[in-house]
Amino acid sequence: MSSIESSEAAPSSIVGTEEEAADRGRFAGLGPTFGAGVVTALVGFSSSFAVVIAGLRAVGATEHQAASGLFTICVLMGAAAIVFSVRHRMPISIAWSTPGAALLVSVGVGRTHSGHGGAAGYREAVGAFALAGLLIAVTGFSRTLTRWIAAIPAPISAAMLAGVIAPICLESAQAAVHLPRLALPAVAVWVVLGRFAKRWAVPAALAAAFIGLVLDPSTRGHLSGGLLPTLTTVAPRFDLGTLISLAIPLYLVTMASQNLAGIAVMRSYGYEPPIREVLMGTGTASILAAPFGGIPINFAAITAALAASPDSHRDPRRRWIAATTAGGLYVVLGLGAATATALLIAAPPLLIEGVAGLALLPALGGALTTALSDTRHREAATATFVTTASGITVAGVGAPFWGLLVGLGLLAVSASQRQKR
Repeated sequence: MSSIESSEAAPSSIVGTEEEAADRGRFAGLGPTFGAGVVTALVGFSSSFAVVIAGLRAVGATEHQAASGLFTICVLMGAAAIVFSVRHRMPISIAWSTPGAALLVSVGVGRTHSGHGGAAGYREAVGAFALAGLLIAVTGFSRTLTRWIAAIPAPISAAMLAGVIAPICLESAQAAVHLPRLALPAVAVWVVLGRFAKRWAVPAALAAAFIGLVLDPSTRGHLSGGLLPTLTTVAPRFDLGTLISLAIPLYLVTMASQNLAGIAVMRSYGYEPPIREVLMGTGTASILAAPFGGIPINFAAITAALAASPDSHRDPRRRWIAATTAGGLYVVLGLGAATATALLIAAPPLLIEGVAGLALLPALGGALTTALSDTRHREAATATFVTTASGITVAGVGAPFWGLLVGLGLLAVSASQRQKR
């Protein structure tokens, strides 16, 4: 009897052992994967949230509206990353449009130096956010639109991006001269860590600036308020000049510099992401976020490599866990939007633009390299860059639109001349 019992018990214990081994195998080696997700979110958030807040403030958002916008997009891009990654078992990282936020900052810089800008006010900017989201969603429905965006020569779109970013990067030098006590420590930290831990250089520089602000007696009185963000809404206003000068460039830089680049990053690691589904999803989410102050969300580009690379997990089928982890942490980080915004609002605007400029220097370098690398497009790309960086406003339409138009026009002229020959 005992022998029969023992023989019947054996398979059960073996099964239990195999299940335990399978569980151990399922979770073995995931420490670096979760770590990659944490790093993805921390780097993605801390390296550019100052640009987002500076951009929202530049188009007239109040402190509470800016905090609401930051919180909203953190939650939506975190949720989108989780849904897409779990659904498709791919490391689909979602981010806010850093080039789009830089475009908003450039509008504010243009106002400061010239007395006017392309955006008429915050409500008009919210209307532009909504239209940009709609265009992204429509692009997901339309393969033709995707082909059109992809058909814009990379040097021209890169030159437009460089023209948007350059004025902000120049503010870093201005901040170092006019606010040396607050700006120079941040610059020094950025330089040192740029040599040894490049990934953390901008977050550490921002932390140095924050420490300076907290210790500065002139800003301590401005750091009061609630710790949690409060959602605020505003009805969008659709102004034709703002839609042309802000919504269309916002859509174009988001598509060319974020979505297309993010898709390329994923493909470089062997993934074929569900492009149409992600574009429709992020576009729809961007429309919903607009009344709360949210700028468009999109495929992550730079941080996508942190979750999709072999450093995340040696098995490509397990890397989706890193993107999911990052998505969850983005939601948590969004809860700190009010505190982060209060610190930035307490800072002199030049300091925040200076730190944002440090964050965008690598993007400026990459954009200029792409813009000027092809001799056939160099002249048109240079004209695009100069026109965009000039900050001009013509007929209520801002410089990025005219920069793109000038570049494409010069390319068309060059092409017709070659055909005549």
